[in-house]
Amino acid sequence: MSVSLSGPIVLVGAGNMGGAMLGGWLKSGVPSSDVLVVDPAPSPVMAKLIADNGVRHAASAPEGIEAGVIFLAVKPQIMEAALPPLKGLVGPGTVIVSVAAGKTLGFIERHLGAASIVRAMPNTPAMIGRGVTGAFANARVTEAQRGLVHDLLKVSGPVEWVQTEADIDVVTAVSGSGPAYVFYLVECMAEAGRKLGLEADLAMRLARETVAGAGELLHQSPDDAARLRQNVTSPGGTTAAALAILMADDGMQPLFDKAIAAARKRAEELAGSE
Repeated sequence: MSVSLSGPIVLVGAGNMGGAMLGGWLKSGVPSSDVLVVDPAPSPVMAKLIADNGVRHAASAPEGIEAGVIFLAVKPQIMEAALPPLKGLVGPGTVIVSVAAGKTLGFIERHLGAASIVRAMPNTPAMIGRGVTGAFANARVTEAQRGLVHDLLKVSGPVEWVQTEADIDVVTAVSGSGPAYVFYLVECMAEAGRKLGLEADLAMRLARETVAGAGELLHQSPDDAARLRQNVTSPGGTTAAALAILMADDGMQPLFDKAIAAARKRAEELAGSE
């Protein structure tokens, strides 16, 4: 990846998500000299990544530089304390990217001033380069900055731009929290198998590999999910019997409607509590 920067990429936060992004940038060809990690206590894995690749590191925001990109990868609960020291890094050409759930553009602007800001919501598979990220840019973000941010985010998977900041709360509910729904699906399938007589470990292995394999098939196939479902459903067969339950009026769809609506509501509450 070749990116044009007016200053360094300042990665604030050296946890799992920060490490995933940094690893992806380095693998895609971003020079280590273009990145500065700001974190008082990087995780051991992140510290090794920094040391092995000669990435610059500082315990706190340095003075005298204007960042090209400030990438905020800190937990939402510490954003209040993390933002004010970064204000000196923000210049006319700086674009700020936040992956903190529930922290609005207005919240960031109150601490860093009027600036080009992107709110992004990746999910945990980003840590293995298989995530998906929803993103929203404020009106100050230029086309060049948007392209730069897109390139930096796509190292962890596809990037989908949404039309309004409110859409980020829905993205959070669908894909940001979505991996947990899939993991719970595995738990439910395994528990159902156990209740019907399988050894618990065997039931878990079967459920885990089924979901992982189905996900990979969905990833590689040109067909959509509905077509793939139809392809494995023989009329009058075992799959059809199960789907008659899952697709009933009181089946999975209304349950997911309620679950995702609840997640969106909580995202809105978190944003409103700033």
